[in-house]
Amino acid sequence: MTNPIPHENIPHDELTFGTTPNMLTLVRVALVPVIVGLLFLKNPVWDLITAIVFIAASITDYADGYIARKHKVVTVYGKLLDPLADKFLIVSALVMLQELGRIHPVVVILLICREMAVTGLRALASAEGVIIAASPTAKAKTATQMVAIPLLMVKSDILVLPLYPIGVALIYVSLGISLWSAKDYIVDFLKAIKEKRLKKITVKKQLKLARRAAKRVARLARKIK
Repeated sequence: MTNPIPHENIPHDELTFGTTPNMLTLVRVALVPVIVGLLFLKNPVWDLITAIVFIAASITDYADGYIARKHKVVTVYGKLLDPLADKFLIVSALVMLQELGRIHPVVVILLICREMAVTGLRALASAEGVIIAASPTAKAKTATQMVAIPLLMVKSDILVLPLYPIGVALIYVSLGISLWSAKDYIVDFLKAIKEKRLKKITVKKQLKLARRAAKRVARLARKIK
């Protein structure tokens, strides 16, 4: 039986670009303008097709992470591109849905500002040598948005299911989770920075004590001589 992704078993370093996860991420990025263009058509049939395309793009988000972890092909490019691709997809969809009058502008503003704030916070943390992993609430926020957005795209009911009202309810739920998870990021950042500062102070104190002890030993050695 052949390996479905044989090149993933070939030894590589973190600077390898042509991995399956990275290609899936690029596919997700490439689908963003497709989704935006289809929404501009403002047609119920194309809205449904757009929702299907968005769902396919969302699946690549799960698939690239799963493959990267399972086959140990996490790369520097993937660490950069994966979160960017998610934000391109979500933010572009939100802006278009607001343009179509399906989401209140304030909701879109709050969601986008939250993404910008968290991205800036994580960049600052990285500059300080602190890694802030995605919290469970942040993952729940993303999952809720991935469900809500295609429902808002379709808008019309299918199989007697009120898809649009469900989508509206879920987008407000995702807004609440987004703001709550932003609080988690801030708390984690401040806690990590405080721990790092305390560790640095402790190390300095230990070095100072070690230098003092070394000087005492040196003085005693000179006296003995």
